[in-house]
Amino acid sequence: MKIEAIPGVPQDGDMEFVLATDKEFEEIISISHGIYGGLDYLPSRYHSWINEKDRMVVLAKKGGMVIGLLSMFIIDNGETALLEGLRVAPWERGRGVAGVLQRFCCKLVKHRYPSVRVLRLTRDDKLSAKELNKYRLISTQGILLLGFNAPDFASRLSSLDLPLEITRQPPPVLLTPEDVRDVFMEQGGLLKDLLPSQTLIQDWQPFQALPTNHDLLLRKSLRWMVDDLAVPQVATICTAPFPIPAGPHCFYLNIDVFGTELWCVQEQLLCHLRAHVPTLPGEVRCQLFLPPEMWKPMADFCTSVLGLHLEKGYTEQYLLESDM
Repeated sequence: MKIEAIPGVPQDGDMEFVLATDKEFEEIISISHGIYGGLDYLPSRYHSWINEKDRMVVLAKKGGMVIGLLSMFIIDNGETALLEGLRVAPWERGRGVAGVLQRFCCKLVKHRYPSVRVLRLTRDDKLSAKELNKYRLISTQGILLLGFNAPDFASRLSSLDLPLEITRQPPPVLLTPEDVRDVFMEQGGLLKDLLPSQTLIQDWQPFQALPTNHDLLLRKSLRWMVDDLAVPQVATICTAPFPIPAGPHCFYLNIDVFGTELWCVQEQLLCHLRAHVPTLPGEVRCQLFLPPEMWKPMADFCTSVLGLHLEKGYTEQYLLESDM
């Protein structure tokens, strides 16, 4: 779909920018092979993204062929543009396509959404000095990536030898939509001291704790959980499972952790797994995002007690920001 002309912003030479449509899906999949180590979310979200309110999915084309994609999602009362899904065709990598595409998308955002003040993005690779000069580092979370076979783990769930500290805990609270607003989304809410930089990072997407983001988050099939509704010390958010390219019948679970009470985190992880694992047919990749100091004890618990496989060592998720 052709993009309207932006005053003072010509198309870039032999590169054409268009809005994505359903017909480019197979081309996008073909240039995305192997991206994110098989954890690519875009195949499961592409069709909803291109129809989502306040989201633009822009393609770069050369000679009629798709060579790049970038999505911009407007959040936080219209003040933040969230950069997502960036990818470049293998034969065009290292030629500056990503930079040209990002600059064009930033100008398109400012043209369509003049209220946008900042650009935000999340990354999991090491940042260069140049990037640290370009962006402000807002927060850092540890990434714990686990793998397991769902039918096998489901058969063991009821017989796990759990620490007494977990079995003696009161059960976590599964939140209603109204609870979510009170606990997460109200300024000065119950989680204000747990959220990194007052930002709720859900499955790589950073949202400021604003009531206007409430309805947006409720569009997703999420499980919101806290240890205590009155004085929460730990909160977790779990996505619904979705298929990923890591293998046939392979599904992905994303769990974001806020708080550092170890037993509460472990108990809530188990609750999410008990809810989802019995419904899954094969292999699962489960990725936890948590305070860095929680990575080692949670990795030990997941491998030694739950019998899950540690897919890789410690890595970090960075939330970055720059002015528009």
